[in-house]
Amino acid sequence: MADQQTGASISEAVANWSSELKFSDMPETVNSIVTKVVLDGAGLMVAARHEDYVKAIVASADGDGQCTALGHDGGFSAADAAFINGTAAHGEDYDDTAEGSPMHAGGAVGLPTLFAAAERYGLNGERLLLGVAACIEISCRLAVVAPTAQHRASFHPTAVLGCFGATVGASVALGLNAKQTMDALGTAGSLAAGIIEYLGDGSWTKRMHPGWNAQSGLRAALMGKAGFFGPKYVFEGEHGAYTAFAHPDIPQDFDKVTATLGKEWVADKITFKSYACGTMTQPFIDCALRFRGLGVNPDEIEKIECNVGEGTVHRLWEPLGLKQNIPTPYAGKFSVPYCIGIGMVDGAAGLAQFTDDRFQDPVAAKIAQKVVYVIDPENEYPANYTGHLKATMKDGTVHEFEQPHMRGGPVEPLSDEELYGKYRSNCAYGGWDESQIDALQSFCDGIGKADNMDGLAAFRG
Repeated sequence: MADQQTGASISEAVANWSSELKFSDMPETVNSIVTKVVLDGAGLMVAARHEDYVKAIVASADGDGQCTALGHDGGFSAADAAFINGTAAHGEDYDDTAEGSPMHAGGAVGLPTLFAAAERYGLNGERLLLGVAACIEISCRLAVVAPTAQHRASFHPTAVLGCFGATVGASVALGLNAKQTMDALGTAGSLAAGIIEYLGDGSWTKRMHPGWNAQSGLRAALMGKAGFFGPKYVFEGEHGAYTAFAHPDIPQDFDKVTATLGKEWVADKITFKSYACGTMTQPFIDCALRFRGLGVNPDEIEKIECNVGEGTVHRLWEPLGLKQNIPTPYAGKFSVPYCIGIGMVDGAAGLAQFTDDRFQDPVAAKIAQKVVYVIDPENEYPANYTGHLKATMKDGTVHEFEQPHMRGGPVEPLSDEELYGKYRSNCAYGGWDESQIDALQSFCDGIGKADNMDGLAAFRG
């Protein structure tokens, strides 16, 4: 530990990279992904604008400002706008994610951070896109230093590590130098937070984690720019983030952050979700939809067994009785039994399937009661998110399905038609008409050429 405290730090390596980053350094593949992140994230902000948890965040805002919370009247401070937009973008768990260790870095963390920073400080579209890309890049690298370690320590990885990503994104966009960025990252370590106790009762706290990251990351960057002194060894130090927020039994490999930084990008490998629920539930829904396609009678199902990765059990499967009898629609997003059940009944798992009107559907509930899990020691989680479903019928017939990867990522990307369809459906769910949806789509598609973010104000209310 003493050697670490006198040598170069992880934050220093990140800051040296980010402070020199230019728009021209971003490959076209990353630029394309980040532009899609803008569209996907903006649609989700609109989709959730009338939800009770978003209304509560809006009501907590302290005064007026010049920044936009999409779909809400008036202006907000940069911090409040970032908090509202980030909470809305993640609130339905439909935003982009990453494999290796689940991380929501783009539409719910990077985008609200940079919307607020760019609108408040007059930044152009290239600075915004570069900041979002930097946020995704660092968040995803930090997530694989010790895969599953945050979850096992009862923390939400996005809540803890996304704060550092947001800080880097804001620092890049605002033009901080290496020392300022390193201080900002050090400060972010004292702003990062977010436990996973929401799993017990379907409460709302996970929904706010990315929004808190966004406003905290912007604050940390501004503090670093102003000279606030933060700890250099915020990640690897004796009292650093990977001591405080990570289970000690999981090995740490900080080369995952630094070894290829500046040589290759990982930001273009994120995944856009097909379903409005937890990341690791998605491949199981694919299996359920194929099973549904056989036209089976749910009453004829004897049991459904799913082979799973051990690291997913405590979040998606246990307590099994609770996961088979979810207490709230939000709890259903993190229950594979419910997701399989509602997927079988509705043939979908979008926003409408996780509402007060649907979560107590008797047929879906009956199916969920029949779903159990078997830990597969060969499962690739967290390196790869897979799904498996083995249904035994009352007559002894067995139907088995596998999904070898999560759709929407590098292996099987969503088409542009699917992404635009998702965006438009989400905006319509939020109550917008076709003209509003068209206008925001045009704004997002052209954001890289915008001189500033003044156009965001057109999407208030």
